[in-house]
Amino acid sequence: MNSEQYIQYMQLAKSWLVAKGPGVFSAIVILIIGRIVARWIAALCSKALVKAKVDETLVRFLNKIIYYVLLIAVIIAAADQVGIKTTSFLAILGAASLAIALALKDSLANFASGVMLILFHPFKVGDVITTGGVTGSVHQIDIVSTVLITGDNQKIVIPNKTITSSTITNINALPTRRIDLLVGIGYDDDIRQAKTTLDELVKADDRILTDPPPTIAVSELADSSVNLIVRPWVKTTDYWKVRLDLTEKIKLTFDERGISFPYPQQDVHMHQAPAD
Repeated sequence: MNSEQYIQYMQLAKSWLVAKGPGVFSAIVILIIGRIVARWIAALCSKALVKAKVDETLVRFLNKIIYYVLLIAVIIAAADQVGIKTTSFLAILGAASLAIALALKDSLANFASGVMLILFHPFKVGDVITTGGVTGSVHQIDIVSTVLITGDNQKIVIPNKTITSSTITNINALPTRRIDLLVGIGYDDDIRQAKTTLDELVKADDRILTDPPPTIAVSELADSSVNLIVRPWVKTTDYWKVRLDLTEKIKLTFDERGISFPYPQQDVHMHQAPAD
């Protein structure tokens, strides 16, 4: 590069700085201050939502939405200072958004499902749910996915789209649950004695509720047994403890009182063919 070209480039740079320098400086100032203000407003809104006792997941979601909307407004204002036409900028932004939406359609579907979960609130953190063929305690609800912790302490991340497109069973949403047990006795056993024994065992457990009252009745005359149903009501928090304890007590007490538990049997008759 010779001296004349160097001088020419320097003059062009000087002219550009004189013409565009103030706008560039203003744009940088707007970006820096605007970002700080956007974070401050988003944090202020989050504090207000927390005081209003809004769900924590919804607070985080709205915080991000408010921040990014304000940040886009700041970028548009900065671009206007540089001399970029905002209409062209918005057109480019719209085209880019469409391309991103097509490329990330599955992620956007999970995002939309996350919004539905937050707004309609079918479960909350700490609830035990069954969805998508998985049962576990809800550990975290994010915009794109939900984290469950299974009973054997496995961490499972389920896309929100999978949850909203399948049945959701909230196991401990209500304060009480009914235990459903099926007890089979032999045809030679005394039904009255079996029902009395079951009634005694149910009444002996203080964790079993009296309202609604438990149900003990004959439900079926099966092929090899007379089936009785035992349906006591308990607090949801006591469900598994009472179910396991009651099952064990039924077996031990029936054994003590000579009430049998039949099991499927098959008689095999062998016939010897006559010798030729």
